[in-house]
Amino acid sequence: MIKPAIFETETGRQIAYHKTEGSGPSVVFLGGFMSDMNGSKATHLEKWAKETGRAYLRFDYSGHGQSSGVFEQGCIGEWAEDAKEVILGLTEGPQVIVGSSMGGWIALLMAKCIPQKISGLVGIAAAPDFVIDGIWDSFTDEEKATLMSDGQVPLANEYFDGPYTITKKLIEDGRVQSVLRDPLNLPFPVRLLHGTADTDVNMDVALRIMEHATGQDIRLTLVKGADHSFSEPDNLAMLRRAIHSVTMKS
Repeated sequence: MIKPAIFETETGRQIAYHKTEGSGPSVVFLGGFMSDMNGSKATHLEKWAKETGRAYLRFDYSGHGQSSGVFEQGCIGEWAEDAKEVILGLTEGPQVIVGSSMGGWIALLMAKCIPQKISGLVGIAAAPDFVIDGIWDSFTDEEKATLMSDGQVPLANEYFDGPYTITKKLIEDGRVQSVLRDPLNLPFPVRLLHGTADTDVNMDVALRIMEHATGQDIRLTLVKGADHSFSEPDNLAMLRRAIHSVTMKS
């Protein structure tokens, strides 16, 4: 495995990344909650970028993968700041932002804070506001009380051995970082991809984005039978076509 390069943020966080040189507009991949830049979609796009001469960037948020920090000490706002600094510091010109799950939320935050750096956006099972609408709303009254009194609560999951920790910081910051409760303008081509068999992020979230966001070229594709990973060969081909679509519009 090739050792990643390191980008240091203004706050001293060490962000691991892999950058592929090539033509623009460059593609930047934003991963999901507790995922890393070595996932199937991120590495598939890197291979595609190298084969087609496309500039490409993948990285780990702080507390994820090979970057510095502890996951339980992070929050959406800090991971969005990582993304912002990496995009501003490592890329030139407008970028095509590809956000998977939580990465879709962070991509929408980038649309709010650095729209001039975005030429197009592709969301894969985008999960804006999931900390509030998904995690917090799913808690029992007892879990909410434990979170508020102890500052954290364990949450069972199907992807890792044992539960992971949800912190009060994550929940409170998630409310601040919400993008579906305030105006959301997307003045560039947007392609949202969502599988009908996704059991982690409901299709209603994609429909809510479509209803809430403003923009001249926002399209949603529902893919029958696709799950949250969206990593089957035909899913990945669809992802490449979506990137091509927004690139041709940029």
